[in-house]
Amino acid sequence: MTRELTELTRTDLQSALEALEVEAYRAGQIARWVYKRGVNDFNQMSNLSKELRATLRQSFTIATPAIVRTDASVDGTRKFHLRLSDGREIESVFIPDTPAMTFCVSTQVGCAMACAFCLTGKMGLVRNLTAGEIVGQVRLMAQELDLLDKSFNIVLMGMGEPLHNYDQTMKALQILADPEGLAISPRRITLSTVGASTKIERLATEPLMPNLAISLHATTDEMRDKLVPINRKYKLNELLDVCRRFPLKRRNRITFEYVLLKDVNDTPDDARRLVRLLHGIRAKVNLIPLNEAPAIDFRRPSDARVNQFAQILADHHVTVSVRKSRGRDIRAACGQLIVEGQKPSPAQRAAALL
Repeated sequence: MTRELTELTRTDLQSALEALEVEAYRAGQIARWVYKRGVNDFNQMSNLSKELRATLRQSFTIATPAIVRTDASVDGTRKFHLRLSDGREIESVFIPDTPAMTFCVSTQVGCAMACAFCLTGKMGLVRNLTAGEIVGQVRLMAQELDLLDKSFNIVLMGMGEPLHNYDQTMKALQILADPEGLAISPRRITLSTVGASTKIERLATEPLMPNLAISLHATTDEMRDKLVPINRKYKLNELLDVCRRFPLKRRNRITFEYVLLKDVNDTPDDARRLVRLLHGIRAKVNLIPLNEAPAIDFRRPSDARVNQFAQILADHHVTVSVRKSRGRDIRAACGQLIVEGQKPSPAQRAAALL
């Protein structure tokens, strides 16, 4: 029975090797081949003996998502449509010059959060991704784009809610941060969540702390209940109280993402309420004019309306930016990722909700 090597932290791999009577330090060598050089064939690991390579072939597999197709935007954004080992499919996005290179990575096949303006939510939740599948997207894009030995950022803002797949997402961060592997500092990783308060409290205790982004999108419980259904369980006051207590390093802030929907949540009153809601939180606001799609029953506000909203925040000393839409022509922009025709089995649906 073989084990999937990419699902193992280096500590796990050391233990597995020791059980095979292989020196633990070999785990670092293997990690460097897989993550720093993009090698997924044990035969190519030339600083390992032939006997060890044979043992590894018999004991482990190295899975990498398969590219179904890639789409290139006029602005340089690239979307990767990927197939996993069980045939399920996901999308990941490379966004250049933002100002660093950025990978937008998925944590689930589909999403259960059902946000009203997001295409991924139309899929429902098919299943959670494993840690190896989350990291596999990074490995594959870095190799395809010749970035394995270069710095880049990661945003967990693709398909799925990262904190709904908590354990595998945290394990993926541990694998990504391994100095013998991709060595990506948590400071270069941003986790975006719709705001399950209890999971954010748990995140606050983690030794590896990514940057935190909260998908807010409304300034009243009545409106947020409609736009972000999880608000029916975790109300705004509870969510924001957790954010006030969230441990932040010096100069760090929590990003609050706010999709602007025409005549829904884009009024001056909404902007002023947002200022009051964020009082006492080291915050910055990322305004996202809606990326329209035929299946979404909302429209993008005018530039004048967006600028007015942003100016009200700035006038009240709230740090604010307006996100420039990237990859909209290939349906790779925020809220546009979807793989149609996938349905979970009852067993997968039950397992994904655990």
